[in-house]
Amino acid sequence: MSRPASFRLRPIAALRAVRNLMRNREDTQQVFLLIEALRGKTTLRQFARFRQTETGRAVLGENRRLLDRLGDRAGLAALPAGTLGRAYYDFMASESLSAEGLVALSRIERPPAADVTLFRERNREMHDLLHVVTGYGRDPLGEACLVAFSYAQTKLKGFALIALFAARRIARARPGQPVRRAVFEGYRHGRSAGWLPGADWEALLTQPVDAIRTRFAVKPATCYHAILTAGQNAHADASGHPVPAVP
Repeated sequence: MSRPASFRLRPIAALRAVRNLMRNREDTQQVFLLIEALRGKTTLRQFARFRQTETGRAVLGENRRLLDRLGDRAGLAALPAGTLGRAYYDFMASESLSAEGLVALSRIERPPAADVTLFRERNREMHDLLHVVTGYGRDPLGEACLVAFSYAQTKLKGFALIALFAARRIARARPGQPVRRAVFEGYRHGRSAGWLPGADWEALLTQPVDAIRTRFAVKPATCYHAILTAGQNAHADASGHPVPAVP
């Protein structure tokens, strides 16, 4: 028997998940626990918007799962260089990741609701595609910037909490660098970009990444890349190797 949906926020569970995640940033399940604890009715509002879009109606009508396309590694690898699908394949291979890996980590008990669950799963699969489209890496600062971007897009409070805690911790580890500015830039870019949860990702896989960025007004991650470059130059200088010119 299914239980009635509960939209109650659980701040204590959320803080517990944040602490666990700050202790071990690779414990990805804590992200899903945190988002679930603070989800409330936010996803229902996002889903209502999604099903009013042309893509939403097609996805729901066809019961289309983005995971099916992202799991086709051979098909993605065969796409031309520069396309989103090929860039996604290269990104996942370089990080030793798989779309299926997130599925196992995100198994959290919830009442069944086929259409809403399909939308939630689509947003889950979208995360690594957003890494490619936004240019944010999987380093701690890149993840913090991306969750700030995702908060602006989805309004999920869990993303905001992760971004705030991560920015504070990273800023302590990188004194003198504009860490908080980089994370806030991610939020601002998420606000100004087109609504990516409603994108037809299956169709976009064959499109050039640069064209997708232009179409959805995704701005360059300027501050984030400036911090990375400064760190690389400082490391090269300390090691005695020549510091390359920054283009």
